Amino acid sequence: MLSRSDRVQEAVRKIVPPFTLDETLTFFCPQENLDALEHPLVRSLHHHMLVEYTPPVQGKRVVMLILPCTKVKPYALSVEHLAINTYLLGLGFEPRAPAEYPPLLEKALPPGGNPQVLNNGLWARENLFLHRYVVSEPMGLVPYEYIYFFQGRPSLAARYDDPGLFEHRGTAVCPWRADYTGIPWGRKYRWGDREKEAYVQVHNRLVELLVGILDKIGDLYVARLAYVSPQMTHRSFLSSVEEKRQVGLPLGRRTRSGLLRLHGVNDLRPGRVRIVPSAQEIVAIQDRLARRLPGRTRRQICGYFATGGRGASPLTLPETLEVLGEHLRRLG
Repeated sequence: MLSRSDRVQEAVRKIVPPFTLDETLTFFCPQENLDALEHPLVRSLHHHMLVEYTPPVQGKRVVMLILPCTKVKPYALSVEHLAINTYLLGLGFEPRAPAEYPPLLEKALPPGGNPQVLNNGLWARENLFLHRYVVSEPMGLVPYEYIYFFQGRPSLAARYDDPGLFEHRGTAVCPWRADYTGIPWGRKYRWGDREKEAYVQVHNRLVELLVGILDKIGDLYVARLAYVSPQMTHRSFLSSVEEKRQVGLPLGRRTRSGLLRLHGVNDLRPGRVRIVPSAQEIVAIQDRLARRLPGRTRRQICGYFATGGRGASPLTLPETLEVLGEHLRRLG
């Protein structure tokens, strides 16, 4: 049976020095995610984003680019963000603000890595600026300028671990809790009713948080792009019911009391966020992959896409990154 101490030790290894794990910011199942929404540090960030935050975008033509949270913290050192930020540099975007990160992080870059990928300020190509954010459970929306430090201290966004909403991994349960209802499934676990109920509550509360933040700051941007994987919770937070249906994301969770429905930002505010890649773009990406990898069946191509060629994520594939580039080129 899984123990919390074992899970915490796994989490410690995901944090890149000099940052360290805050054990109170570890959330391993939906019920712990529900508790996370009341954590003082998490509540402080939510309040800041809803009430106090002003993006550094005044007088500029800026795109909001929402990226997924990642296993590795700080996010910029994850496989996904390294690939995305390296691609953006290759498109001609350049940092336009000083970087604010501990120099020790440069030692964690892959061999030959460009330290500019760690820059967490605004980037620009000619007169088009990018302001990156991270969509996160349980943080909601984290501006990139907060991925290392927040309010003069190491950021909570660099010191947490939250794999607790990912049922497909088979470990997002907390057997040590009194409200545990997980179901053993071979060497893994499926969710029972209490996990499903907590998941839907957390999902929909985070959606409402995201809507509130976007209502406050969204119109400061010429576009709001979310570059998110097709099957991940991050996409579910943002996408409408129809957008979920198009890529096969669950529309809810079924319990003994019935179907508990999920909603997304684009349900409550239609068209508020442009999801990239769209369902149609995913098909086109897979067609490009088939041309690059001749001799593979469609099923094999879909599997390669789903795992990013075993790299981490479909978002790291050149074909998927190129779709992001096409959106940015159309914007200037």
